[in-house]
Amino acid sequence: MSRLEKLRYILAQKELDVLVVSQPENRRYLSGFTGSAGWLIISNSIAYLAVDFRYVEQAKKEAPDFDVIHIKGDVVGWLPKFLLDFGIKKAGFEADQIPFATYEKLFKTINDDGYQLHLIPTSGLVESIRAVKEPEELKFITEAVELADAAFDQAKSILRPGMTEKEVAWGLEKFLREKGSQAVPFDIIVASGQNAALPHAKPSEQLLLKNVPVVIDLGARVNGYCSDLTRTFVIGDEDKTFFKIYDIVLGAQLTALATITAGINGDQADRLARTVIEQAKYGDAFGHGLGHGVGLETHESPRLGPNSSDLLVDGMVFTIEPGIYIAAWGGVRIEDTVVMENGKVRSLTRADKKANIC
Repeated sequence: MSRLEKLRYILAQKELDVLVVSQPENRRYLSGFTGSAGWLIISNSIAYLAVDFRYVEQAKKEAPDFDVIHIKGDVVGWLPKFLLDFGIKKAGFEADQIPFATYEKLFKTINDDGYQLHLIPTSGLVESIRAVKEPEELKFITEAVELADAAFDQAKSILRPGMTEKEVAWGLEKFLREKGSQAVPFDIIVASGQNAALPHAKPSEQLLLKNVPVVIDLGARVNGYCSDLTRTFVIGDEDKTFFKIYDIVLGAQLTALATITAGINGDQADRLARTVIEQAKYGDAFGHGLGHGVGLETHESPRLGPNSSDLLVDGMVFTIEPGIYIAAWGGVRIEDTVVMENGKVRSLTRADKKANIC
């Protein structure tokens, strides 16, 4: 089935006449259109891409399977009448993409003008299709992973005490762009010493020192598809606390890599790694989920974490990234991008997991 056929099957199940798509990655996934603004209107019989003047020609080129229409003004001014012209009665919209104020205006316009149109909030319809990758998608993700691996190899060759976190982060971003990555999918994290205790630390003027943890979290982007890689290490070999924590986190990750199978859910996958950390008495220091899907977005379905019911199936690409974070000391996180194949996890990431750089 094509992507549109899969979506139309879901719309039939949900008893929706049409879905209005505005989420950027969903819009690109279904149509191929890469512009920053636009609306897809998809039913069992129509597929329209509505864009303003800036994108008309681009939309015609990138989305040949869609009828392109030129819109003016905000969505409140054109969408209700457009839907009614096609006899639409029940229109689904992406609830987490349309601001409540816009929804209120749409609702008021529909009521004031007497339109027999019902707006139905939806969530995750297109994302559920995107979660299982097609072969070409996996190819682009793999290429992005290879770029991230190469960047980490570059980091190991240039890191030295006295460099700042910002200096390292910029050097890695420059390397990735020069080697062919599109704009990096997220701000690169370089966090040393106590900063490594912050899972989403921002690079600072902090100097890299010997024998303190250094966390590097980076990704690349190829044809819109992302990768995500984290490694932690010390420059030197004299921090016994680091090696103790590192071994626990590595053990948790290797356990997850070896035991996650198709058919379990995100909560069960998380539990496989979390149990290792809890048994080592550091459960409270592992404050985030085990992983997340990777594709057109760095964070997408499925979610691997406590209370996640997302079912893991073949074709899904996601991260496995346990961590331990200790205030006033630092932290350790180890992250691979993996794919579920033949019921088992295969790591796409190849960067080594050596704990120190001497």
